[in-house]
Amino acid sequence: MRTINRWLTSPWRRSAAAALAGALPVLSFPAPSLWWFAYIALVPWILLARSAPTGRRAAYDGWWGGIGFLIAVHHWLLPSLHVFIFLIAALLGLLWAPWGLLVRRFLGGVPSASRCAAALVVLPSAWLAVELVRSWQGLGGPWGMLGASQWQVGPALRLASVGGVWLLSFLVVAVNVAVAVLLAVRASRVPAVASLVATAAAASAAWAWAPRPDVDGRVRIAVVQPGIVAGQDSGDKRFDQEERLTRRLAGQGADLVVWGESSVGFDLDDRPDLSRRLAALSRETGADVLVNVDARRSDRPGIYKSSVLVGPDGPTGDRYDKMRLVPFGEYIPARSLLGWATSVGRAAGEDRHRGSEQTVMNVGHGLRIGPLICFETAFPDMSRHLAEDGADVLLGQSSTSSFQHSWAPEQHASLAALRAAETGRPMVHATLTGVSAVYGPAGQRLGPWLTTDASAARVYDVPLAHGVTPYVRYGDWPVDGALLVLATLCVTEGARALRLRRSGPEPLGPPARTVRESPARPWR
Repeated sequence: MRTINRWLTSPWRRSAAAALAGALPVLSFPAPSLWWFAYIALVPWILLARSAPTGRRAAYDGWWGGIGFLIAVHHWLLPSLHVFIFLIAALLGLLWAPWGLLVRRFLGGVPSASRCAAALVVLPSAWLAVELVRSWQGLGGPWGMLGASQWQVGPALRLASVGGVWLLSFLVVAVNVAVAVLLAVRASRVPAVASLVATAAAASAAWAWAPRPDVDGRVRIAVVQPGIVAGQDSGDKRFDQEERLTRRLAGQGADLVVWGESSVGFDLDDRPDLSRRLAALSRETGADVLVNVDARRSDRPGIYKSSVLVGPDGPTGDRYDKMRLVPFGEYIPARSLLGWATSVGRAAGEDRHRGSEQTVMNVGHGLRIGPLICFETAFPDMSRHLAEDGADVLLGQSSTSSFQHSWAPEQHASLAALRAAETGRPMVHATLTGVSAVYGPAGQRLGPWLTTDASAARVYDVPLAHGVTPYVRYGDWPVDGALLVLATLCVTEGARALRLRRSGPEPLGPPARTVRESPARPWR
């Protein structure tokens, strides 16, 4: 231990250790998907920050850990963003600097039992505040939220229906804090164990109390995944492949056919021949076809990504224009300043335009669907609003073709499980090139994934459920609670600082004793 402490006396070595510690949680996400590791992955980072010799060093530990976390979770963007990924990580990593300070404030030195107990609430709350800020679409969105690592754990999905992915993040961080106290603070091991037991008991109570979705119907939804189609005239070739795959669905009783993001590269008003072909597919399969158009609009200026519903008579008029765009991928923030990004990476050459509101579409058979496009499936509030507006099924149309040989397709597909569990609505995640997946209203996986090497059309039997989950009803209440905790902490710390200022600095030791001198006496 002394050897490690001596090695960490170098600021650069310590910063490297913090970045490495911050990167560890990535192993909890797909593709490794070591979900259990999430409950201890933050422990090295916490132990490092609590041992910081100064508050400034603790803030640096938080910052460098945040850099490591962001680069690890978004490493698949490196071919597209190049140097920008390091710049973005350095800027957003600053969000964890206050978290590092709070770790040292509550767990540094030999913390009392009361400080450790407070840490179990304050540190998860501070983590949620970080996730809240970086979830803003302009800062990259909520990709890699810690709670999302629990997408395949049944009890965790039940908790997501109560408080969304936010509640899962809070619980994961709280367990990490308790484990760190258990390992590092001998005097507080009993409170740490008690905290773990209390956390497990609270989670179990919420799991038992959370209402289960009541299945009251079924629909058959087909996913068409064409696979990689590249080269000259790739737009026409992709449409031809999707058309061939869709024809195979005739006679299979599909209620809806879903194509992936950018499945149609032409505006349908400019290409009436494509509209006629899609209408013919609808008649052959007996189902409406939900396509995704990525093209310059003929009725308004600019390029839009739009979910368009096509029935047996052609486009039905139901259309959803993507609202939340991917920074650099679909638009460049402050293009006048950062437009040079197009010369060093695969940044957007032209900004896409945004839609103005979410849409619930009626596809017949009494079925109402709520479309989301790619990046938007990471935002829990968007799926929650669609459920509030009456969507029976959530649909994500995506394309991760630029990242086929990375962890991105699996990570993206896993998010649909959380959105389904949060809302109590099944969710279909349809992509161009994989991974396509379907989840039931409790977040359970339905049927096989269509992986990145698949070119196929598959029909899924999807259970329908109605009712309102606590998360849909009450929204992001864990975030509100976390912000209340942090506001209370600020008031308490401010009052404490004011008392110290009024009373003056505390003495460094006991007052010196004085001796009253007696009158001088002559020496004898």
